[in-house]
Amino acid sequence: MTAPIQRVLVIGGGFSGMATAIQCAKLGLTVELAEIDPGWRSYGAGISIGGPTLRALRTIGVLDAFLERGYGGDGVNLFTANGHPIGTLPTPRVAGEDVPGGGAIMRPVLADILAKAMIAAGARVRLGCTFSRIAQRDDRVDVQFTDGTQDSYDLVVGADGLYSKVREALFPDAPKPRYTGQGVWRAVVRRPADIACATMWLGSRVKAGVNPVSPDQMYLFVTEDRPTNEHIDPAEWPRMLSDLLAPFDVPLLQSIRAQLGPQSQCNYRPLESLLVPMPWFRSRVALVGDAVHATTPHMAAGAGIGIEDAIVLAEELGRHATVEAALEAFQARRWERCRMVVENSGRLGEIEIAGGDKAEHERIMRETLMRLAQPI
Repeated sequence: MTAPIQRVLVIGGGFSGMATAIQCAKLGLTVELAEIDPGWRSYGAGISIGGPTLRALRTIGVLDAFLERGYGGDGVNLFTANGHPIGTLPTPRVAGEDVPGGGAIMRPVLADILAKAMIAAGARVRLGCTFSRIAQRDDRVDVQFTDGTQDSYDLVVGADGLYSKVREALFPDAPKPRYTGQGVWRAVVRRPADIACATMWLGSRVKAGVNPVSPDQMYLFVTEDRPTNEHIDPAEWPRMLSDLLAPFDVPLLQSIRAQLGPQSQCNYRPLESLLVPMPWFRSRVALVGDAVHATTPHMAAGAGIGIEDAIVLAEELGRHATVEAALEAFQARRWERCRMVVENSGRLGEIEIAGGDKAEHERIMRETLMRLAQPI
């Protein structure tokens, strides 16, 4: 460790925040994480994980726990809305020949895995608390917290998500999240034995898919065009999701329709994206994850690139003699990869909304997968 840093504060206890805390603690730093939710809850159903993200989880040190508590599989099977085979997208085994090319897990399970790893690494957690004021000095960052306490740190990392308060404080003129015109529905259902990897059915305006998250469960995801970003009563979610599956003439999807109910953990999320131009830091405060590069789920890479941020940030902190040099190197390594994911995922959504060129859609997916397979 060459950088003159001893104390790090991470604001935000999501995937990228926890990964940042883990990797910084591995450097021997004193790390605190402030999470505004007193219950430190993780919302949502399943999350699809690509090979590059599995590689990142291996670097973090939690891959074995993921494979034990989640599910790994190879390839993505594609079908038409009436079940006619289209083909299989390859998922290279970039995490190692012994690791499947992709997988999925319940979001709360992955959050629990990362939280346990973070505590084991020695990071301290402040729950029900966030910052109320950040004041940068030449050699430190003074932070006042919402619980009335205050402290000083050598580095503060904002990992507080799409609507980041750290970003607002640091760059008040930064772009705001943009609604993309699509929404995604998710639910948890029983997994048949013949579903061994991610499988999707492509309709004209609605895309449905399933991905195993355990030996006996899988999660359903349905992407639909929705011109306006409007509130939908959660009580209506199971019925509306069932209606979206009605046009798919596929026995499995019709079986899932019959399963949907309060027990299915149905949820809906409007798809928003964000790409903040560099710089992603100011002096001793930096931003990672969705705070600067929130993407739609079309490439199953959003969580992965946030976890990669943590890995690269820690690598550069351990490599450089000053905080500024480390953060410059961090953003230089991350910009193009994150830009590609956000913009290519956005383009996939545009093609789907317009009923556009399926060949372009397939090309973008394949090219993005190939580039994500490259080292970070």
